[in-house]
Amino acid sequence: MEQVLLIFDWILYILFAINVLYLLVYSLASLRHKSDKAVSAKECKRFALLIAAYREDAVIMDTVQACLAQNYPSDKYDVVVISDHMQSVTNQKLAALPIKLLQVDFEKSTNTKSLKAALEYLGQDSYDVALIIDADNIINSSYLSEVNNAFADPKVKVVQTHRVAKNLNTNMAYLDAISEEINNSIFRLGHVNLGMSAALIGSGMAFEYSLFYKAMMSNTSVGGFDRVLEMKLLYHRIFFHYLPDTYVLDEKIQKTKNFYQQRRRWLSAQYYSFGEFVNHLFPAIRDRKWDFCDKLFQQASFSRVLLLGFTFIFSVCLSIWFPALAYKWWVIFGMLLLALAIAIPRRFWKWRLVKAICFVPYSFLLMFINLFRLKEANKKFIHTAHGIEE
Repeated sequence: MEQVLLIFDWILYILFAINVLYLLVYSLASLRHKSDKAVSAKECKRFALLIAAYREDAVIMDTVQACLAQNYPSDKYDVVVISDHMQSVTNQKLAALPIKLLQVDFEKSTNTKSLKAALEYLGQDSYDVALIIDADNIINSSYLSEVNNAFADPKVKVVQTHRVAKNLNTNMAYLDAISEEINNSIFRLGHVNLGMSAALIGSGMAFEYSLFYKAMMSNTSVGGFDRVLEMKLLYHRIFFHYLPDTYVLDEKIQKTKNFYQQRRRWLSAQYYSFGEFVNHLFPAIRDRKWDFCDKLFQQASFSRVLLLGFTFIFSVCLSIWFPALAYKWWVIFGMLLLALAIAIPRRFWKWRLVKAICFVPYSFLLMFINLFRLKEANKKFIHTAHGIEE
């Protein structure tokens, strides 16, 4: 029995240690701030700003106004709002603006359906770049020009910009903002610094229009369309660039209930995309598609909250009942804390961080419960309500 326990302990330890070392390597790589060298574009590409808005009456107007206030030729971009189940008064206000308004009414709404409807409406060759903006996002006036400069390089097909918190009004929002920046450090800046593709995030991302059109029209995902999209593109050797100095403001989760729902959707999308593409692993290894393999590993990995919680629980339990087995677990727990600490921007190192960390155990509990509710989560669209509370 003792031998079985020892073997089981080492199997678990190796699996967790691989995850921790992965995070630590890319976290250390993020210490060097590296931007893609963008030249000033000689031509202004035609942009389609696609905003899928499902019951986003509270935030959509501010987002559209920010998109219209660009220091970019107005005839070179269109703001396209796909209004799904929004109030008639909101649609009337949107119709009065110089945008393209597409009203849809899906029985089972998803971002995938909305974006595909917009692409069918716009046509296949109408634009040069498709830019995906969430209905709660805010971009500054130079945003389009900065993205356009990136696409001046003919090698650039996909760009992910730097998504940052729009609000820090609650401790949960503060924790969510930190989580977002850890992702930016490890999965974007750290990756591009080591020559790997940045991870997509669902908004603030731009694609060569024809590439996006072809990839999206065959996308049938219910939630997390970006997960399936990036797996498809990476398998075809499309590199994802990252613009760390081009910001898009994104509303952060303010309540634990919304955190639970959002993370449930994210986890479902993560493991769904893994199941969809795991059969491509060996061909990808054979053809040296390392970006695809790296992304597939990410889909198979535990989320950071689950990794942190399980590693701590194993360390404590083993310290109580099997102290000789516990030391190595405390080592990787310390390495995990180091990886996360390095990835947190210095501006978040305030006393408020301590309060936010107090939500981590509860977040772990919610994520653990989510593990048992993933199957049903992929059958319906789980909407996260937006609107910053005072």
